[in-house]
Amino acid sequence: MGRRIGLLGGTFDPPHFGHLWVAETAREQLGLDKILFLPVGDPPHKQDREVTAVSHRLKMTQLATDANPAFILDTADINRPPPHTTVTLLPLIDQAYPNSQIWFLIGADSLHDFPTWEEPHEIIKQCRLGVYPRPGIRINWPMLRGKIAKIETAVDLIKGPIMSISSTGIRGWRQEGHSVRYLVTTPVLDYINKHNLYVK
Repeated sequence: MGRRIGLLGGTFDPPHFGHLWVAETAREQLGLDKILFLPVGDPPHKQDREVTAVSHRLKMTQLATDANPAFILDTADINRPPPHTTVTLLPLIDQAYPNSQIWFLIGADSLHDFPTWEEPHEIIKQCRLGVYPRPGIRINWPMLRGKIAKIETAVDLIKGPIMSISSTGIRGWRQEGHSVRYLVTTPVLDYINKHNLYVK
């Protein structure tokens, strides 16, 4: 029986307790052996803003995940040439973890946009989707089925409290001069302060 692996991609700019909660809840509910945290090298959907240097995002993600042996920082997405799309990432994960069953972890808001991703039909041939709740989002199954037949058969819903924390909100809050303690882990907070990140 192969390993059961969850993939959590993102800019992690910065990684926060919401990311860790999603990963741990998915690990528990889906019976996953490992969660790979995959910082995005060149996020195709975030070209409208400047993303913090990869070196900082990698270090913060490492610091955020160190305390949980099931959480692994994986640089597969950063170490490959663009475009950084999910459909081209999955074969690299399959090569690194052969004979594993893979879940790609996304929020309900991202599931709504999933039909617009590059080759969504091919993605669900290569993995399952672990979908976690997002504030104010209800899954529109008729719309999704109209674009990707039987998509619900590839989805596992993750249940639990909703954490309304975002990296965007954390950056903005800090830029206003507020504390972000208890939004990120203490090692990440110390790193942000040491390197004076997210200040105007």
